[in-house]
Amino acid sequence: MECDLIISGGTVIDGSGATTLKTDIAIDKGKIKKIGDLGDATAARTIDATGKIVTPGFVDLHTHLDAQVGWDPLMSSSSYHGVTTAMIGNCGVTFAPCSQKNHRYLAELMESVEDIAADAIMDGLPWNWTSYGEYLDSVQALQPALNVVGLVGHSAIRYEAMGDSSMDKEVQATDSQLEHIASMVKQSLEDGAVGFSTSRFLGHTVPDGRCTPGTWADLRETKAIQEAIIAGGGTGALFQSANDMQTRFEIEKQMFEQGTELGCQVLFSGGTGSNGDGGVSHWSEFFERQNEGGKRLASICHTRPSGAFFGLAQLSPFTSSSPAWKELMALPTIADRVDVLRNETSRAKLISEGIEAGDMQRLAGMLHPLGVDDTPDLDFDRKASLKQLAEAAGKDPVEIYVERLLASEGKEFFNFWMFGGNLENQWNYMRLPQVVPMLGDAGAHVGFFTDTDSPTVLLSELTRKQGVYTLEEAIHRITGKSAEIIGLKERGLLKEGWHADVNVIDYDNLSTCQPEYVNDFPHGGGRFIVKSTGYDATIVAGKVIIENGTHTQTRPGEVIRDFIRG
Repeated sequence: MECDLIISGGTVIDGSGATTLKTDIAIDKGKIKKIGDLGDATAARTIDATGKIVTPGFVDLHTHLDAQVGWDPLMSSSSYHGVTTAMIGNCGVTFAPCSQKNHRYLAELMESVEDIAADAIMDGLPWNWTSYGEYLDSVQALQPALNVVGLVGHSAIRYEAMGDSSMDKEVQATDSQLEHIASMVKQSLEDGAVGFSTSRFLGHTVPDGRCTPGTWADLRETKAIQEAIIAGGGTGALFQSANDMQTRFEIEKQMFEQGTELGCQVLFSGGTGSNGDGGVSHWSEFFERQNEGGKRLASICHTRPSGAFFGLAQLSPFTSSSPAWKELMALPTIADRVDVLRNETSRAKLISEGIEAGDMQRLAGMLHPLGVDDTPDLDFDRKASLKQLAEAAGKDPVEIYVERLLASEGKEFFNFWMFGGNLENQWNYMRLPQVVPMLGDAGAHVGFFTDTDSPTVLLSELTRKQGVYTLEEAIHRITGKSAEIIGLKERGLLKEGWHADVNVIDYDNLSTCQPEYVNDFPHGGGRFIVKSTGYDATIVAGKVIIENGTHTQTRPGEVIRDFIRG
């Protein structure tokens, strides 16, 4: 037997949750040709996976790479962390369908919500589409490294149908506008969208401060959209949402219930609170009820607390109230800022104004320094918050903050545990059968923080060190289960005849790396990237795209438009 690639001697974890098996895999013409004894098979290349695990490629259900793929078809940082299929278009923010007159506004909306400059988006994408199907054609022409599935977004559709009033809280779609909205949704699904996304999260705002189009849509509109999803995509097509669980909790659940009753696969971004069990028991009962009789409700969640990286690269907790800190962060480079910290007089002023501002006293318990080692200190033992470090040293948290920034020459970041800080609650939530523990948000909030290392954190920290999952179950959640949620055909498992999207992982040495702030977006725009160690090879369609943490520059990804439905 001749083939393109053999992976030999690895411990195969097939993505189903089944026990591991040490065996070989033969790959040919982008498919898995055989798993087992390969006899005298030969290949153009053999990867020795002895002592390594071999898994399906990871399926990331929440990315915002819609813009970034235009100038970064390698799709970093997702591609550094074992992802082989990425779902774009989440939270209602997409660039299609749209008429030419609305191009700029959709770019500005993306800038406001996801922190990518509108000029970069306008210059970094070809904008040669009107319909969502034409947008997917354009993405395929970019030759992405990863497979892509796309959600069509509420913001683009509602703005196209209703214009500026689409963001007004008291305005609902007229009958004719709603008919137009439903028609665009149906057409987008027929053209290959995996589903529809919306944001009702009050923190997602447009440049003038109003919430994004779709935030205030009533249940009449969301039901019409869900009906259009089924009409265009079939039973099981996705309805994805980022929700307002603070002020409209019961309404949001009604929206979920409407969707599951109509036949949608409803998928939402979830998590837990800090009090009691954080809502885990409530969600457990709700998930069980909403998955009875063939109904489908699932959630994704973060694998670590996060929300912002403070430091000298981009964000400071003091700039709104301290002239000295505002002046410091206005300097052009990190090196310039470190030079100011070295000056004793300037440093004393920064400390004094930082203490006077009072912000750090409030935040110190939620700020966790990542250290300067190759592997960040995620502090899952909860022993090294800035507040704890300051108390141990008998100093103000601002003093410790400045001392550490100076000692690291501005390289250290402080992870702000804005959400998910009660680890036990979060881990219990992600153990619920309907939850996928990966919310990397690749392509979003790029200058504030990055969680694109979510699958690596899941495997190296939560599974290997904390025992939140067995290894087989952790792999299942982000491969077979994720693929099933969106209806991927012949992906998500290692099976003969299926697509050869595969990871070869040095599990014992798998780790995320420190985040880095780089200026590699159009017009010198900045963003955080995060790399990894331990991925010996990531394979898409039988081609190695990542080898020992480095891109091979091969880009075999496919825009997937055909899904399992019914």
